[in-house]
Amino acid sequence: MSTVNLTAQKFRDEVFDYTTDKEWKFKGDKPAIIDFYADWCGPCKMVAPILEELSTEYKDSVTIYKVDTEVEQELSAIFGIRSIPSLLFIPMDKQPMMQAGALPKPTLKKVIEEELLGN
Repeated sequence: MSTVNLTAQKFRDEVFDYTTDKEWKFKGDKPAIIDFYADWCGPCKMVAPILEELSTEYKDSVTIYKVDTEVEQELSAIFGIRSIPSLLFIPMDKQPMMQAGALPKPTLKKVIEEELLGN
């Protein structure tokens, strides 16, 4: 499995420490996607294998995290997650962008190429 499970503590350590910083300051060394999901969610189960494929395809240029909204309720609350799956796209030097819903692979690749990698 190439995607990385993200806890609130790991989020604060590797992505953004919302307990100390008020302004968004991404800590990562490459762009990232965070998949907010739940095990019982049908559309989440459809997106999961696509994200695994993308995490392999872009392993050197994009990190793909997964947040189980049932377990990590603090993170879900901070980002105001109301529907799942919700994907947070985090470019290196711009504000993150949230997208709700199960996106098809071509759309995800387009967002990665254009918004995260700037190609």
